[in-house]
Amino acid sequence: MGFTWSDGTPIYRQLKERVVAMLLDGELKPGDALPSVRQVAAEFQINPITVSRAYQELADEALVEKRRGLGMYVVEGAREKLLRSERERFLREEWPPLRARIERLGLSPGRLFGGDAGDGGQG
Repeated sequence: MGFTWSDGTPIYRQLKERVVAMLLDGELKPGDALPSVRQVAAEFQINPITVSRAYQELADEALVEKRRGLGMYVVEGAREKLLRSERERFLREEWPPLRARIERLGLSPGRLFGGDAGDGGQG
C-alpha cells in the first residue's frame, strides 16, 4: 500500500486519519468491513493494539460498529457525518490562517481558482 508514517503524530491517529480519508473519498461505503486488526498490523508491521486503538476511536465517533465475531463495519451515514465535522474543523482551524496568508500575499479569488494568471496577484 506504500504508506509511510510521520514521526510527529501517533501511528494510531495516522491510521485513523487514513480510514477517515477512505470514507470521505468513497473507498469505504456503508456496510463495508474494515480490514481485520491482524491484517492491518501485518501489512504495516505495527502492533495490533495500535490498530485496535484507531478502530476504537472510529467506533467511539459512531463511524464504524463492531459486529460480534465478524469485525468492524462502516455505519450508514458515516461519510455525511464526517463531511459535516471535517468542514466545521476546516473552517474553525485551517481556514483562518490560510485566509490570512492569502490576504498577505495579495491573491485574488480569480487567481486562486484559475482566473487570469498574468495579473501578478493583483485584483
